[in-house]
Amino acid sequence: MAFRILRVYGQITQSFKNVHGSELRSPNSIVKSAHLLVPHLPIKCPQRTTAFFTKNTGETLWKSVTSVSNAGKRRGRGRGVKLRKNLNIGQQIGMGKINMLWPGLTSPIIQGKSLIQQQRLPDDPEYEKKLIAIRDASGRFKKYKQHPLERGWTSAKMGGRSIGPPDPVGEDKFEGFDTKVLEHKIVGHMTGNLGRVRTFSCFVITGNKNGFGGIALGKASDSATAIRNAKNSAGKKLFYINRYQGHTVFHDFHTRLGNTKIFVTQKYPGYGLVCHRAIKCICEILGIKDLHAKIEGSTNVQNVTKAFLIGLLRQKTHHQLAEEKRLHVVEFRKENGYFPQVVASPSTLRTDSEIPSTELIDFTQYVMDGKVVLKKKRNPPFYTREPGWVRHLRKREKLRHQGDARIQLRAEYGEVRSFLTEKYPEAKPKLWKKVREEVVEDIDQ
Repeated sequence: MAFRILRVYGQITQSFKNVHGSELRSPNSIVKSAHLLVPHLPIKCPQRTTAFFTKNTGETLWKSVTSVSNAGKRRGRGRGVKLRKNLNIGQQIGMGKINMLWPGLTSPIIQGKSLIQQQRLPDDPEYEKKLIAIRDASGRFKKYKQHPLERGWTSAKMGGRSIGPPDPVGEDKFEGFDTKVLEHKIVGHMTGNLGRVRTFSCFVITGNKNGFGGIALGKASDSATAIRNAKNSAGKKLFYINRYQGHTVFHDFHTRLGNTKIFVTQKYPGYGLVCHRAIKCICEILGIKDLHAKIEGSTNVQNVTKAFLIGLLRQKTHHQLAEEKRLHVVEFRKENGYFPQVVASPSTLRTDSEIPSTELIDFTQYVMDGKVVLKKKRNPPFYTREPGWVRHLRKREKLRHQGDARIQLRAEYGEVRSFLTEKYPEAKPKLWKKVREEVVEDIDQ
């Protein structure tokens, strides 16, 4: 340390020699001449008046933190990137770190009869913490509460959800239309330079619930674009489906596509839709309310949809069937007591001699192309294998047809009677006491 001081002293002495031309004798003279070393202008420290955070806008700063390049998106990056925070949330005009009362801004100007003056209020030490908590809460994902009927099939995926009508095409608007997602998935393929490229695939059906409908498949790099493309494409591919009495199909039919086989059965009003969930969505969009469908084989959604629509488009009206067979189409309905009712007649009718014995006349076999639905054999109840059931059948042997005989006698004669009733009028079945009392009261009245 001493060496350094002496060295500095020597340098200062040499400098004064050059300035004054004389040699300094002692360090005291250095102190007396120190004013010569003081600069006339103050030394300015270098400062930065601009920085990265002040030169760029907030949009640019957020983009530098949250954005991912297109190449990164294709490789699946950027999934854990934080969402942007709205720094204006929680801010109020006139409120800040310094708690001030501003008349006309944060408080009324006049309160009662006194004029409020500007004043400083006690500081709130928790103000910044509250503001940060509000900003953090605003950046979190808020779960959207959806109506149970709009959650789709599983509520976790898009399948079965309604996404609204297609976008208008020029002046044509799809009023009364609705679109439902039948399948929504991620597909991918391997490329040479980008690796595995993932794409969203969306299969939808749109319709006006009155016979018109259309299906389409849309693909895009993001989910929203794929859904929009599929929905708008389905609106450009509309077709019309005939319905019987506006609620069901015209007849039973069998349809097939690939390894998917579907057996569709016509049902009465109020039966409902008992079928695969994809077929149920299609029926709701097309306006079919009563139907039963059984699928055999593959249940691939796209195959099921296409096979079912092919069957709907191939079905024939009763008049067309009557013209093909040149015979009457007769309907037997339970609500009509199975009384035959002619629903369609041909222009030219064949006689019995013109109908060959090998021709298929049964309506169900004709429309089903000879196909039969595979039905699981029902096992008999467990008690039929017990010895007591055999003894029960032996005891009821003499009464095995009693119920059917009673119904037939009431239908033919209006009462239960035997072949001896006309010869012996007293040979009538006895009425129960309660029923007999009611009959007597009716007679008295």
